[in-house]
Amino acid sequence: MNHDSYDDALIRRILKETKSIALVGASDNEARPSYIVFKYLKERDYRMIPVNPALAGGTLLGETVYARLADIPFPVDMVEIFRNSLAAGPITDEALAMTPKPKVIWMQLSVRNDEAAARAEAAGVTVIMNRCPKIEFGRLSGEIGWQGINSRILSAKKPTLAAKGIQKLMIRPS
Repeated sequence: MNHDSYDDALIRRILKETKSIALVGASDNEARPSYIVFKYLKERDYRMIPVNPALAGGTLLGETVYARLADIPFPVDMVEIFRNSLAAGPITDEALAMTPKPKVIWMQLSVRNDEAAARAEAAGVTVIMNRCPKIEFGRLSGEIGWQGINSRILSAKKPTLAAKGIQKLMIRPS
């Protein structure tokens, strides 16, 4: 796969089909991007599983924190890597050792490891690199357009008011 550019249909399909996301590198610091992404995706009805050895055994936004992917006692659809490109290799290998394997390995903005991607794709796992699911969700749902950013997506969908008092569009039906 060409990892320099991704088709919107692929990203949309991943975000629609994914129900659970293990976020490796989750932080409890509200100013950290991993916390912001974790919270945003959780608010959009994804089951978020935080993975961070320093926080293991505690909770993050009501979710149990695991030390490693191997400690998660249930299947996950996607592993999101919020670590550097070098760390993405061993984390990808850990994800590939999961039973069942996740359907998607997603490497966060500025994270790219082509060797790890090749191993995952050889095992039948879809890989996205150097992208943020929060940004892609916002762009494809139209939310990002509310902030004056050109998402290149036109929509006649009317925003809905969420229970928490924020407007949000969904990519997948509720």
